[in-house]
Amino acid sequence: MSIAIVVLDRGGLALARRIQPTLAGATVHGLTGRADGADISFSETATHLRLLFAAGHPILGICAAGILIRALAPLLADKRSEPPVVALAEDGSAVVPLLGGHRGANALARRIAEAVGGFAAVTTAGDVGLGIALDEPPEGWIVVNPERAKIVTAALLAGEPVRLVVEAGDGSWPAAAVFAPDGAVTLRVTDRAPPDEETTLIVHPPVLALGVGCERGAEPAELDELVSATLAESGLAPGAVATIGSLDLKSDEPAIERLAAALDRPARFFPAAELEAQTPRLANPSEIVFREVGCHGVAEGAALAMAGPAAELIVPKRKSARATCAIARSPEPIDARAVGRARGTLSVVGIGPGANGWRTAEATQALTAADEFVGYELYLDLVDGLLAGKPRHDSALGEEEARVRTALDLAAEGRSVALVCSGDPGIYALATLVFELLDREHRPDWNRVAISVVPGLSALQAAAARAGAPLGHDFCAISLSDLLTPRATILKHLRAAAEADFVVALYNPQSRTRRELLGEAKRIMLSARPSKTPVIVARNLGRSGEEVDHVALCDFDVDSVDMLTLVIIGSSATRSFGRGTAMRTYTPRGYAKTTSGPDRCEE
Repeated sequence: MSIAIVVLDRGGLALARRIQPTLAGATVHGLTGRADGADISFSETATHLRLLFAAGHPILGICAAGILIRALAPLLADKRSEPPVVALAEDGSAVVPLLGGHRGANALARRIAEAVGGFAAVTTAGDVGLGIALDEPPEGWIVVNPERAKIVTAALLAGEPVRLVVEAGDGSWPAAAVFAPDGAVTLRVTDRAPPDEETTLIVHPPVLALGVGCERGAEPAELDELVSATLAESGLAPGAVATIGSLDLKSDEPAIERLAAALDRPARFFPAAELEAQTPRLANPSEIVFREVGCHGVAEGAALAMAGPAAELIVPKRKSARATCAIARSPEPIDARAVGRARGTLSVVGIGPGANGWRTAEATQALTAADEFVGYELYLDLVDGLLAGKPRHDSALGEEEARVRTALDLAAEGRSVALVCSGDPGIYALATLVFELLDREHRPDWNRVAISVVPGLSALQAAAARAGAPLGHDFCAISLSDLLTPRATILKHLRAAAEADFVVALYNPQSRTRRELLGEAKRIMLSARPSKTPVIVARNLGRSGEEVDHVALCDFDVDSVDMLTLVIIGSSATRSFGRGTAMRTYTPRGYAKTTSGPDRCEE
C-alpha cells in the first residue's frame, strides 16, 4: 500500500512535499484548518491514524512520536502483521521507526534520513548489532519461516556460530562475514523446497524465471495446475520464482494474469523477435510455434530471456492440453523490473471539480500508482502534488482525441498511465472516447491494455451540494456543445426535458464562440415552467474563485456564463428560500406532496 505522510501544520506540509517525490506513490494527509492543501484532508488526528493503520498503510508522521504512540497503542496486537510507522521531526533532524521495523520501517527511516539529512534512530537488535535484518530481506527475496529469524539473530548476537548454506543466488544477502561453516543453527539460502528443520531459517532468492504459454482463452486452472506440478516434481520452491514471462501477444491472457497473482510475482512480456533471439539455447525449438507467432519457443524462450545470458534451462518445456511452462535458473537474483515489459495499464481517473476533499480515495490511489499522466494542463496542475515529478503529457482544450490516443499508446508500451479528467470520467468526459476508439479501430496493442475507469464527483453533484438539493427528484443532463452533437438534436433534447418537467443540468453551456444555445435553452424552459423557476449558476466549483448564485429563470443572465460554469434549471416543483444570508434551493422528493411551485415573475 502507498505510504501515508501525515502532517499537522504548515511546516510539516512543506517538509512532506519535499520528501514526497522520493517515496513512490506516497500521499500527503493534512489536518483540516492547519495543513490545508494536502492530497487528503482529515479532521480527527487519532481517528485518521487508526484508520490508516487498520487498513495496513505505512505511516510517516511528521510530528512528535508521542502523538503516534498514543493514537495507535489500542490497536497493537501482532507485530508480524502491523504496517511500518515512522516519526519524523519537523526539522528533519531525527527519523524514528516506531513499529514494523522489520516490515519496512527501518528501511523507510534510513531512506527518509538520507533525503532530509537527518539521523535514522534504528533500535532493533539485528540491525544495530549485525547490520542485517533477517526477517526483512531485499525486494523479491522470500523468508519462508520468519518466526525463526529471532533464533538466528539471538545466536549471532550471543557470539554463537551460525551456519550459512547458500544453494542459489550470489550470496550477497545476508552478509556472509557474520556466519560460520558450522553451527547448531542454520540459515539456508535456496531455490529448492528443503525439509523443515526447527533450527533452520529458509530464505528463497529470486533466481527462477518461469516461462509460460497457452492457447487463447485457456482455463486459468489448467495453467495453475501445470506450473504447480512442474515446480513440485522438480523440487523447486515457488518462492524462488522471480517473475513469470510470456509472449507479448499473451499479455491480456486471464490464465497468465491469474498465475502471476497466485504466485504474487510480476508478469513480464516480450515481442516475438526477442524470444526468437533465444532459439540457439532452446531445448525444444518448434517450427509450428514459429509459423504461428514468429518465434521457435514461447515458454523456454521467455524463461531464458528473463534469466539472462548466464542462465541455465533447468526444466525444459512441459505441456498440458492447452498450456506450456519452462523454468530457467539465473546465477544471480533477477530484477523483474529490468526484464521484458509489464502489461500496460490505463486508468481513466475522475478528479472531481478540483478540490482535494472532493477527490475519492480510489482516484488518489490510481494517481499515485501511475508512472505517467495525460490530461488537459489545468487538470494536471490541480493534482500536481500527487504526480511526484513523473512524466506528464499536457494538451489543450479541444484535443481530446489526441489526448486519448497518447494515453493508449503509452499504455500499449507497457506503462502505467493515468488519463486525468475533471468531474466524472464517464460524464461528458474521456472514458467514452477511450472505448469508442477501442471499438472503432481494433488496434491489437491497445486491446491488450488493462483499462479501468475511476469515478469522480461530477460537476452536477458538486453544484447541487453547494446550492442545497435541487436534484432531489427526477433530473437529466444535457450538453449544449454542438461541436459533436447536431444543434437540432440538442434542441430536441431541451424540448423533451422541458415537456417532461425534469430538473436540467446544462454542461458546456457557453464558450467564446458558442453563444446562442444557452439563450435557446432559457426560452424553451420558460415556455414550459414558471418564470421564477430557480436556476443555479455555479462557477469554478471546488477551485479558487468559486461562485454559486441562485436566480429566477426569468432573471437568468446567459451572458454571465462561460465554460467553467454549470447551470441547473429547476423543475416546476423546485423551490428556493433564504435563511439569514444563505439561499437554499431544493426539489421535493415527491411531486404529489408539494403545495405549489414557484411564483411567476412580476411584469
